[in-house]
Amino acid sequence: MFTGIVRERGRVVAAERNGGGVHFRIEARETAHAAPGDSVAVSGCCLTVTATGEGTLEFDAVPETIARTTLGGLEPGDGVNLEPALRAGEPLGGHFVQGHVDGRARATAFEREGDGARLRLELAPELLRYCVEKGSLAVDGVSLTIAALRDDGVEIALVPFTLEHTTLGELAPGDEVNVEVDLLAKYAERLASA
Repeated sequence: MFTGIVRERGRVVAAERNGGGVHFRIEARETAHAAPGDSVAVSGCCLTVTATGEGTLEFDAVPETIARTTLGGLEPGDGVNLEPALRAGEPLGGHFVQGHVDGRARATAFEREGDGARLRLELAPELLRYCVEKGSLAVDGVSLTIAALRDDGVEIALVPFTLEHTTLGELAPGDEVNVEVDLLAKYAERLASA
């Protein structure tokens, strides 16, 4: 379980393709205390640490993960958002995030607003139905608040801290991001349909 409060921006050191999956080595300073077997959200996708090194973590992403996320497009030098799993007693600063990416969204606009920015994302209808104004959405592992709903997606107001400390400040129109909709909305729909 995660909160969508990114702890650091990591950097891909190696991305080795293997039979439809990818083995990653990622530079991580603050998250480097993780041990093999620990869960870490990598741009919103829960991955298991397979090995550690001097300031690096290694992960395997299987074909299912590559098919559902943007991780398959990562190359050495690319930045990623990193968050270690939530530990008992830690504050829940964002919202409940599983690290189970529901799909991808495409950035259609990224416009500066004062020190912040407004991000517009195009979402598939099967994801958009879980979105509500002022509700939560995890984008590349970052817990965000939906500022406005559109017929084809959402708008999100990004604060300066998020722009500086996550990869979202580097987005451009056309870029794809990982999206996880609100877990509680999915459960509410399931219970209501029973």
